[in-house]
Amino acid sequence: MSSHWTDPAFLAQVYQAIIVVIAAAVVTQVFARSLVRVAERTLRVPKGRLRSASRMFSLIVWTVAAVLLLWTFDVDVTALLAGLGIGALIIGFALKDIIENWIAGILVLGGRVFQRGDVIRVDSLSGVVTDISLRTTTLKTYDRNEIILPNAILLKSSIVNLTGGKQETVAALTFTVDYTFAAEEVERIIDGVLRDHPNVIVDEPRREIRFVVRIRDWTMEVEALFWINVPDQEEFIKSRVAEQVKRAFEAAGILPPVPVTLRAQHLEPKPSRGGTKPS
Repeated sequence: MSSHWTDPAFLAQVYQAIIVVIAAAVVTQVFARSLVRVAERTLRVPKGRLRSASRMFSLIVWTVAAVLLLWTFDVDVTALLAGLGIGALIIGFALKDIIENWIAGILVLGGRVFQRGDVIRVDSLSGVVTDISLRTTTLKTYDRNEIILPNAILLKSSIVNLTGGKQETVAALTFTVDYTFAAEEVERIIDGVLRDHPNVIVDEPRREIRFVVRIRDWTMEVEALFWINVPDQEEFIKSRVAEQVKRAFEAAGILPPVPVTLRAQHLEPKPSRGGTKPS
């Protein structure tokens, strides 16, 4: 054994091995941590969310270091590299979805399409973003259910940010009344209810209340478009507005579409009781 330590070739191998170990330690401890910190600051990822990616990076570095150590001491690593290649291929197929979600998570975080607190629509699903990780994004729907979406699926879907980073979003309500009533009067009543609601944004630039009127058979639809300042309470705000508008319609005598068989009873003027008798 002592002869090995006096052998210059063996000492060179030992020095090379020490360099490999030190380099692997530096890369994993310094570079990986610095990269994670920069990513957390740049992508605004909560601290600790990139820990799994850092561990995976460290595993790859130490695996490469182990192969280099064996090669340094003249160990034939051909079979080992072939085995690692096959193993990596198998693991790659097994972890395909996880890796795909990680990459998609980095793209989602880096693209800043949305952030926590935003209200987004993913295809037909809407909700408030409550959590973003490398693998998944969590939405809380209006009925208080939590939906966990894999980032890979999220990235392939159509995403609409309804808040744009602000705590406000546009809401829409459609009211249906009989076509005989004046659209201006219906709009005036709805506008008054909306302006009195504390969660409806009014009198701000590009945040006005707008109406779309559609005339159909015996029916007039009035759609109100308005901005609210509590996006995650949208459905409850719309419910409250609908209740108040209904009471205001009843007070003003505005009726929903009346069937043909009842129009004479509810809409056509009734003859006066003091009419003259026929001669």
